[in-house]
Amino acid sequence: MAKMWGGRFRETTSNLLDQFNASIPFDRKLYREDIQGSIAHVAMLGKEGIIPNDEVDRLIEALEIVREEIERGDFQFNIKDEDIHMAIEKRVTEIVGDIGKKIHTARSRNDQVATDFRLYVQNKSKSISKQIVELIETLVHLAEQHTETLIPGMTHLQHAQPTNFGYHLLAYVAMFKRDYERFQSSIERNSISPLGCGALAGTPHQIDRDYTSQMLGFREPSLNCLDSVSDRDFALEILFNISMLFTHISRLSEELILWSSYEFQFIKFSDSYSTGSSIMPQKKNPDVAELLRAKSGRVFGNLISLLVVMKGLPLAYNKDMQEDKEGVFDSVETAEISLEILKESIRTLEVQKENMEKACKVGHLTATDLADYLVKSCDIPFREAHFITGRAVAKAEELGIDISEMKLEDLQEIDSRIEKDVLEYLSLRNSMNSRNSQGGTATAETKRQIEKIKEWLENI
Repeated sequence: MAKMWGGRFRETTSNLLDQFNASIPFDRKLYREDIQGSIAHVAMLGKEGIIPNDEVDRLIEALEIVREEIERGDFQFNIKDEDIHMAIEKRVTEIVGDIGKKIHTARSRNDQVATDFRLYVQNKSKSISKQIVELIETLVHLAEQHTETLIPGMTHLQHAQPTNFGYHLLAYVAMFKRDYERFQSSIERNSISPLGCGALAGTPHQIDRDYTSQMLGFREPSLNCLDSVSDRDFALEILFNISMLFTHISRLSEELILWSSYEFQFIKFSDSYSTGSSIMPQKKNPDVAELLRAKSGRVFGNLISLLVVMKGLPLAYNKDMQEDKEGVFDSVETAEISLEILKESIRTLEVQKENMEKACKVGHLTATDLADYLVKSCDIPFREAHFITGRAVAKAEELGIDISEMKLEDLQEIDSRIEKDVLEYLSLRNSMNSRNSQGGTATAETKRQIEKIKEWLENI
């Protein structure tokens, strides 16, 4: 069968070109959006009197039949149809005859694919946003249970100051909250309909782009058709948003991997979300977290790939832009399954509270508190207090204990100005709870942060 665009060609395309040129093996994922856009376009053509209303009804009925065929698995995809748009149009024409050839009046595949793809990205941005919220809710639920569970806060992966585990989890909540807001910003910004732009310059037909925009759930039609058919900012945005999301997923995964090791023993993964070794029967591997960490490279690559495709393209549409979809499809599907399995992995975690608190007695986490005590209670300049505290750490090392376990007399040997109340400053729990400034780790402040997040969740 001749190509639907083949009127000026004397020879048929080669099989090799058909294979190289076709996008239908992957853009078939857009069938829902393509049919949705075609129904809106045909309805508008009827409203404007461009085609008769009885033909509108028959075309829409045929489009619904095609949708059902695809969803039942009865639709015959053929690589010679090139893409999902031509495949659906050809099948509609088979169902209703020559009337089907009117479906493409006042549009081009350029604005058609831009509309389909934008609808897909908008829908997936909304569904991924919902999954991010579910992950946040899971983290908040776990944080609520551990606002008093001590865990060493670290910098440079070295023990720094005592914090609580709930507070640590809320740091990731803050990251994922930004991810949610980033997706929401993109959804609002990209709620623009390209439908009706034609190939690049609009159409001489008296169409109503506001009508189709409203039917498709967009805020408004695009401003400039030359830009609209070649704009893939929305695709780059979802790739960037997913990449940022995976930056945060990867950071959390790294900590989960460390925490599950024998060296830390802070958490245990559920058997349902762990794997074993083919040779070492004792192993319980954190493969979920490791795969999540690795998939960041995959989605980063998809972003870079499309940036390179788009960076030097002249206006308007170019065939290069057929390379815009596979990376987006892959990143979206990677995000969807990753968010679900991360949520379930966290939901089923076993937290080893005793080991977390035991680890707080390694590394002299309250050394800073001793320095603060010397400044506040003994009126000692900070630099001198820092030096005295360093001597106290060295003494604790000599005694084989943590600074939080030092006796008053040991401290007074270092500096006679130290009094009994210093022991309150050296307490791990008191140290954690002393940091009650806004955004700090104190239990009461952690609970306040949880309430703020819960209030935000109720209002989104």
